[in-house]
Amino acid sequence: PSILIDNNITHSFNNPVDHTVVGSTALSRNDEMVISAVNVGGDFSYGNARGRIMTQFGTRSQVVPRNDLSPYHGQYNLADAYRYLDEAYGGYHFNKWYGINVDGGLFMSYIGLNSYYQEENWEYQASYTSDNTPWFFNGIRVQIFPTKTLKIELWGINGWQSYAMFNNMPGFGGNITWQPNENIKLLSNDYYGTDAAGLPGRHRFHSDNSFLARYYHNPKSKGITQMAFSATFDIGDEKGGGVNGFNNSDPNNPAQNFISAMFYNRIWFAKKKFAWCIGGGWMTNPGRYLVLAPTGDASPFPNPYNPTQTVGTHPFTENPGDKFTGMDYSTTISWLPNQSIEFKLEYVHRQSDVPYFAGAGGVTSPSGYTFTPLAPGWVPDLVKSEDRIIFAILFRL
Repeated sequence: PSILIDNNITHSFNNPVDHTVVGSTALSRNDEMVISAVNVGGDFSYGNARGRIMTQFGTRSQVVPRNDLSPYHGQYNLADAYRYLDEAYGGYHFNKWYGINVDGGLFMSYIGLNSYYQEENWEYQASYTSDNTPWFFNGIRVQIFPTKTLKIELWGINGWQSYAMFNNMPGFGGNITWQPNENIKLLSNDYYGTDAAGLPGRHRFHSDNSFLARYYHNPKSKGITQMAFSATFDIGDEKGGGVNGFNNSDPNNPAQNFISAMFYNRIWFAKKKFAWCIGGGWMTNPGRYLVLAPTGDASPFPNPYNPTQTVGTHPFTENPGDKFTGMDYSTTISWLPNQSIEFKLEYVHRQSDVPYFAGAGGVTSPSGYTFTPLAPGWVPDLVKSEDRIIFAILFRL
């Protein structure tokens, strides 16, 4: 069994009037105590049959599915049907080599290195690489463990962080993880699919690669207990349907690609009761096909079957050729009294080359409330940078 609780309060120095956080899947509202996630469930098995169920309540059940427009393909509102499930899959374990698992359902992707569950991460606000790549997949997964140190994972899925399928072809991908000892881990995730709604000729490729190393370990020390770093590099593109990957020679078919990197270092003190993490990252994404689009003014009566009404009348453009480059850095202090609780205090700076983050005027209305009529000429207040402080209480059992 497993119980996870993620609470946070965050303050943006931009002081948006509507308290809305832009460009994050972990945070949702400023200057308020927020229940981001409550997850209850666990792993179940009978003989070689296996299953995992984790429910999802709190703001993340709204924040994360908002980025998936695949439920608008066809009938039935899958966003509401699935949003309260984090993981839900069943499968079978074969006693071959060091194990083979075949699972079907909803499972975590881990492209971008960070865990979907904040209780497992070093920092709280993920860098661009993780926050703009998928958190979950819906499909079939095969895990093969040919040795004690090697895992090979194959995916046949509906799409890139999508409950449903955007076009007629599913997504395909896989993971290779090699951990020769307890101090070193290398992994690569790769994906290929068609994830632009209504554009079956546009194909996406993405490669995510990470290296983790613990370079100091002294569990008996009363000072520094251990030190480790993680480095991640992602590259990908989209081709077809009016875009041309890394080739920008044709103005009618502009380049559309993704390159990002992030690096973090963490030091544990006092027999792992305290930890300090510092790091950050960089991302460029011409075409903005993976950028978390900030909302425009909100509709007081949103239509769940019409995505144009969920982003308001001033949507953030995601046209071929639209530029976006961002960078971020953060520093985090953690207090871990025991294995079930962590208190995390973080300062994070994020910036972009185009107006993107919520400014003082917010992104909802002049007053910050959804029921306030919009005056002629009012637009969401977007700025190029933000600085914020985050305090989080993370519980797991």
